[in-house]
Amino acid sequence: MTLPFAPDALAKDKAEALAARRGLDLTHPQQWDFLQSAESLDLQAAPGSGKTSLIGLKLTLIAQGWSSATRGICVLSHTNTAKDEITHRVSDSPAGRRLLGFPHFIGTIQSFTNTFLALPALRSQGIDLQAIDDDAYEHAALRMLDNNRSFFTLKAYTERRHDGRDLVAGAHYICDAGELTVTGPAGTLPFKSTSRSAQQLLRLKKDLAAQGHFRYSDMFAIAENHLLHHPDIAQAAAHRFPFVLLDEMQDTSDLQQHLLDQVFGSTGTVVQRVGDVNQGIFTDRTPTPVRPTAFPQPGAAQLPVSRRFGPQIADLASLLTVQHRQAIHGGGPQGTIALLLFDDDCVAGVVPAFERLARETVPDQLLAASPPRVLASRLTPGTAKGFPQSLSCYLPGFTPRPAAPATHELITAVRSARAHLTAGDRRTATVQAWDAVRRAFRQDADNALPAIQRIERGAASAGLHMRILLLDLLSADIDDPVQWNALMGRLRELLPQLADGAPPPRMDHLLRHIPSPVAPADTVGQEAAPTTAVATSIQRAKGETHAATLILECLDSRGRKYDVHETLALVAQAQEVTDAPITLRRAAQLLFVGATRPTHLLTFAVHRSRIEPHLAALQSRGWLVESVPAGP
Repeated sequence: MTLPFAPDALAKDKAEALAARRGLDLTHPQQWDFLQSAESLDLQAAPGSGKTSLIGLKLTLIAQGWSSATRGICVLSHTNTAKDEITHRVSDSPAGRRLLGFPHFIGTIQSFTNTFLALPALRSQGIDLQAIDDDAYEHAALRMLDNNRSFFTLKAYTERRHDGRDLVAGAHYICDAGELTVTGPAGTLPFKSTSRSAQQLLRLKKDLAAQGHFRYSDMFAIAENHLLHHPDIAQAAAHRFPFVLLDEMQDTSDLQQHLLDQVFGSTGTVVQRVGDVNQGIFTDRTPTPVRPTAFPQPGAAQLPVSRRFGPQIADLASLLTVQHRQAIHGGGPQGTIALLLFDDDCVAGVVPAFERLARETVPDQLLAASPPRVLASRLTPGTAKGFPQSLSCYLPGFTPRPAAPATHELITAVRSARAHLTAGDRRTATVQAWDAVRRAFRQDADNALPAIQRIERGAASAGLHMRILLLDLLSADIDDPVQWNALMGRLRELLPQLADGAPPPRMDHLLRHIPSPVAPADTVGQEAAPTTAVATSIQRAKGETHAATLILECLDSRGRKYDVHETLALVAQAQEVTDAPITLRRAAQLLFVGATRPTHLLTFAVHRSRIEPHLAALQSRGWLVESVPAGP
């Protein structure tokens, strides 16, 4: 396919000039191979290789030479965080900012599926969408189950099973043999499809769909079904987006990959996929056949040079590449790998010993900007007898920050919507603000508010006044409780007029003012000293860069093996990690993520008795060995 941009858009002189303005160093041929390619490709990028900077550079270069007003570039990522990072990278120039609007699209795979496939399918059926959200769906499903006697048999069934309500809350669509069918959270239903419980679950799901309530995964099934019945949509999407770039491919689920293959797999669209499959720790572990299009394809381009760390950490990282063997080259600071040996009586001294080592090894200004990080594969212990098992065993006073509970307060959602207004996207901000109002309204109401497209705009109409109120919500000082409460007073007056005259439900708890939160760090100590370590899980640290990182030895979920010891034993014995049992490969993959975070100091805490047989081999690699002093 011929791409609609100038032939010299990716010329070396233009790339060098833009890279110089952004402070990027293009010194490796692999960078140029990716930058100047206009063909479909996969790019396996090592941690710290600067792939996001390269993506931003390439997209801006293409945007500068883009010649079509109706066909665009499609950039997809797995998370909003990755999408926002790309948006930030391209927003420093007028050409790059053009990518933020029509005909281009930058978003998550979920938002692409919703926008171009699933939502058009629902609109064609006359369905007025209320929410695409797992938490909102669960609330609506259980509320319908509890308050509608026509689901009596299904409710009685759920009450006889410890996970019965999870079945109703997690029921979702799949596309099977060209038809939408309903399945449970585990992919099956626990009863025959002809049973009364099954029939009532199907009807409950259908009723929720008619009301516009869907789970995230429902959208992929609806989109796939829509494509099967309207195959010309794939051709239309390919024509609209002749160039597609997919970031963070390692976290793309099998469901998402299958849908993307259906849309772009055989249409002639140029598809460039970027990621690091060795960091794919968030994908669904449900066994599925490997797709022929699985990332990365054989012969994939490589970006093996990391600018985050030096040769010693790069050498270890190369040995821990579980999913795709890659020789990583360290182009960053030299760095140090250290072992902290502890005994049973000095577990509590591990983190203080690491803090001291960090102060001795890492420049003060780096620690002031990036405090040492303490990572673990587990935060809390299980029922096994082994010790230590988790991060909290090393830090008895540590309390994991709980996952943020699902919040339905309007002010929280409005604060989130305002971020789009700051980025110049007033339409998305307005739609999100209105959807937040609709969610708050339906929490305690049997009827629903219309979608924003159906709100009238006539002079002096309630719809016009609501649109004005939404803009005020997005621009007023809502951190001021007086202003917020005044806005809520106007909202309460308008809602009955937009809900067919029905009185609004009691929404005081959802419309209340909440002060703007200040997120606390999970600090080990109470004082904010520059060298006080910050503790969290390896999973949460993915994507971060640290000056110094400590990885704590933890017991696996079965209570049988310690992750650090087992992995480092493979390294010491020069055994291939890819030949290890599956549980050890998963542990090594998680340690790979943790071990590729630091620039200057990587430290492993390991029990002396377990690692002692391998100490000589690890020391011969130039690793530093320190002992944790015994406690008082």
